[in-house]
Amino acid sequence: MNYSNIFHEIYNELQNIEDPGQVADYIPELAHVEPNQFGVHLTTINGEHSAFGDSEKRFSIQSIAKVFSFVLAYSRVKSNIWERMDLEPAGTPFNSLVQLEYDKGIPRNPFINAGAIVVCDILVDELASPKENVLSFIRSLSKNNTINYNPIVAHSEKKSGFRNYALVNLMKSFGNIKNDIDKVMDLYFSICSIEMSCKELSESFLFLANNGVVPYSGERILSPSRTKRTNALMQTCGFYDEAGQFTFKVGLPGKSGVGGGIVAVHPEKYSIAVWSPRLNKKGNSYKGMLFLEEFTTKTKLSIF
Repeated sequence: MNYSNIFHEIYNELQNIEDPGQVADYIPELAHVEPNQFGVHLTTINGEHSAFGDSEKRFSIQSIAKVFSFVLAYSRVKSNIWERMDLEPAGTPFNSLVQLEYDKGIPRNPFINAGAIVVCDILVDELASPKENVLSFIRSLSKNNTINYNPIVAHSEKKSGFRNYALVNLMKSFGNIKNDIDKVMDLYFSICSIEMSCKELSESFLFLANNGVVPYSGERILSPSRTKRTNALMQTCGFYDEAGQFTFKVGLPGKSGVGGGIVAVHPEKYSIAVWSPRLNKKGNSYKGMLFLEEFTTKTKLSIF
C-alpha cells in the first residue's frame, strides 16, 4: 500500500474544509505557534516509513508524553498502581476539579491531568533522577539523543498552571500525593514540554504496536498483557472526553496533546503520528482527527 500517495490525497481533500480550531493559547508560549503547519509520519513494525509535510519538525507534544511517563511507571510498579488511579473514561474535561473531588482524590485514569500528576508522584518515588530518567527512556525509544525538554514552555505552563496546582493540592488533601508538590509538578510540567517530531513519535510508539517490544532493538518495554492494557487505556481514555468520538470515527488506540499532535497505533502493523496545531473545543487537533478518520477509512486499517 502506498501510504505517501494516500497522505497526499487526504491532505488535498482537507484543504477544502475550513479549520475552525485555535492553538492552545491558554499556555502562553504555545500561542506563538504557526497554526497552519501539518505533518504526518507512519512507521511499520517492519521498519518501513512514509511521511508527508512537516513530519520532521519538532513541536510540544504535551499530553502525548503522559503515555511515556505512564509506561515507565507501569513497568516498575505492580498492581497497586491502580489503588491510586482508576482506568475509566473521565467523561469530563481533562482538568476537572469537580470529578476529582467527587472521586475523593482518585483520578479517573492516568491520561487526564490529575492521573498524570499521580504518575509523576510515583516516578519521583521510583527513580533516582526522575527528569533525567524519563528523558533517557524517551530518547532510547526514539533512537535520538537530541530530544529534550523546552524550559521556556515548562516555565510558561508553570506560570499559568493554577488549575493543575489546584488538582495536585486537592489530591494531596486526600493523601494521594506522597512527595513534595513542587518536585512533582516540576516533573509534570517538564514532561509536557518535551518536543518531538511526528517521525520521532511514530518510532517511539512502535513498541505498543509490537506486543511491548521495540522492533529495532528487541528490547522488551512491557509484557504482552500490559501492552494490551496500555493500548486499551489509550483507546478508551486517550482523547479526554472525546475518546468515544475517536474510537467511533478512527478506530485505533491513540493519544492526543494540546500541542496539536496525535499518535495512534495499529497492533501488529504500524504507528502513525499526525500534527496540526489548531485544536477543537475538546482540546484535540481538528484536522488531525479528520485526517486519521479518512486514513483508516481509505486503508481499511483500523482495529474494527
